[in-house]
Amino acid sequence: QVQLVESGGGLVQAGGSLRLSCEASGRTFSSYAMGWFRQAPGKEREFVGAIGGSGIITNYANSVKGRFTISRDTAKNTVYLQMNSLKPGDTAVYYCAVRLATIITMYPDRYDYWGQGIQVTVSS
Repeated sequence: QVQLVESGGGLVQAGGSLRLSCEASGRTFSSYAMGWFRQAPGKEREFVGAIGGSGIITNYANSVKGRFTISRDTAKNTVYLQMNSLKPGDTAVYYCAVRLATIITMYPDRYDYWGQGIQVTVSS
C-alpha cells in the first residue's frame, strides 16, 4: 500500500522558514516526479512546485519562486520543500503528490498518489 506522509508544518511568523518533508512508503519513487500543492480555505488546490524523476529539473509557481526550494533524497524516498521568507498568503494545507512518470506537471489531476496534507500557518 502506497503512503505519502507529510511532516514539518506548523505556525511561523512572516519572514520565517519551514521545511516540509514527504516520506513515501509502499514502493520506490526515486525515478518519478513529485510535486507540492497547497489549498487555502475557500480556494482551489494550487501548484507550488515539483521535481522531476532525475532530481535535477524543478519548476515552481511564480508566487513562490525564489523563496521555496524542492529537493529529494532518493535513498530515503523523501522529498522536501524548503520555504523561506514566508508570507501570510502562504498559509494553507500543503500536500505532496507523486506522479508515475518522470516529467513534472503543474496539474494536480495528473498525479497518482497524495499525502494527507499538513497545515502551514504564517502569522503577520
